[in-house]
Amino acid sequence: MPITLTLTEGALPPSALAPTVARITEAFLDAHGLAGHPVMTPNVTTHLVVLPEGTTFSGGRPVVGAWIETKTPAFALAERAVQSRFFAAATRILHDASDGRLEPARIWSNGVPTVDGTWNIDGVARGDEEIVAALKAPAAA
Repeated sequence: MPITLTLTEGALPPSALAPTVARITEAFLDAHGLAGHPVMTPNVTTHLVVLPEGTTFSGGRPVVGAWIETKTPAFALAERAVQSRFFAAATRILHDASDGRLEPARIWSNGVPTVDGTWNIDGVARGDEEIVAALKAPAAA
């Protein structure tokens, strides 16, 4: 499940980037009750994009901000409570990692649903039903 985290340069200190990605990944897994899951954990990936100041905008004006975008199958982020839990946690994580300089109002997020069957997990193309089965398999073993 790719997460794209886009930041304006300077939104977070460089030393906070990797720990912030790790915390957001943990929040995504936790929101779904999958923290530490052996199949899902290594398949929640993040693309971190840091753009130069002056190249990110809000309302057509330059802004220092953060953008969180998820790409998920139909069963992920499907419930409003899960959506709220994850995006609220991710916003707090970014705010805290910025030492309070990045206000929550400058942290935007969205989720993009994907086409069933387009997931390559552990080197195998899988559909939603196959992913759900893989998630249940370790628990049954």
